[in-house]
Amino acid sequence: MKIHSDQYHEGHDGHDGHTGHGNHDGHSGSDGHAAHGGHQGHGGGQAGGLAVSAEGFTLDIDSAILAAGPRQHVGFRVLGPDGRAVTAFVAEHEKELHFIAVRRDTAGFQHVHPVRDEKGDWSTELDLEPGDWRFFADIHPAGHDGSLTLGIEVAVAGPYAPLPLPEAARTSHVGAYDVTLDGTLVPGEASELTLTVGRDGEPVTDLEPYLAAYGHLVALRVGDLGYLHVHPEGHPGDGTTAPGPAIRFLAVAPTAGAYRLFLDFQHAGVVRTASFTVHTRSEATPAHHAHH
Repeated sequence: MKIHSDQYHEGHDGHDGHTGHGNHDGHSGSDGHAAHGGHQGHGGGQAGGLAVSAEGFTLDIDSAILAAGPRQHVGFRVLGPDGRAVTAFVAEHEKELHFIAVRRDTAGFQHVHPVRDEKGDWSTELDLEPGDWRFFADIHPAGHDGSLTLGIEVAVAGPYAPLPLPEAARTSHVGAYDVTLDGTLVPGEASELTLTVGRDGEPVTDLEPYLAAYGHLVALRVGDLGYLHVHPEGHPGDGTTAPGPAIRFLAVAPTAGAYRLFLDFQHAGVVRTASFTVHTRSEATPAHHAHH
């Protein structure tokens, strides 16, 4: 799993003036269980990102054919109901826009934070291997009721060797770090997932805040890459949420099936990504039997 390629953008992220505000606390589940029922406007139990246009907004990309290689430039904009580029967004998890890229076989996951100019044009860079990719823009346009996720198909030229879906496993290895997943995804219901971070066999108790949480979790449905909204329980500085080793989330799997989970977490100044393949279970199957 690649280290994020977005560190060099961090200096630009304050351009919208919203970096420090707290109006996304409800979105973050700061009362512990706000995400159980209050997020239907933010996808709820529906998978997002399956359409390039939704609720009057369209993801418009400079080119749907890109070259392979590291740090490939990607330019795009979000067109509003009036056909013009949107220039006002409500920050969610400290950013006006979250941009996710993943290849169709779920390889190459990247979560970056593009930079916007005053005309509404966004730019970022991605590390791209040949193949068919899907890019997601997770946004909350100002004046719109809630967040939405738009998705677009992009082709990266070159010989494509798709990788098989990784086996389901409870532990993801990222360099010296091991991240262990507890909990189950339940079709149509909110369930709690706990991800526990260790380094060289020791619990990590000094995770650093990343996007107003100690971790940011993206879940994608295998087969169509439907995008799930996952909400952290608690947030740094709320007086109860510890900086590791455990990070808790509420997630809703819209349907039964296989999902890929990608956890971004920051430690020692570097954002790393752990990944998991998860198969949904009904509530009748006790979660603690799934460790084997």
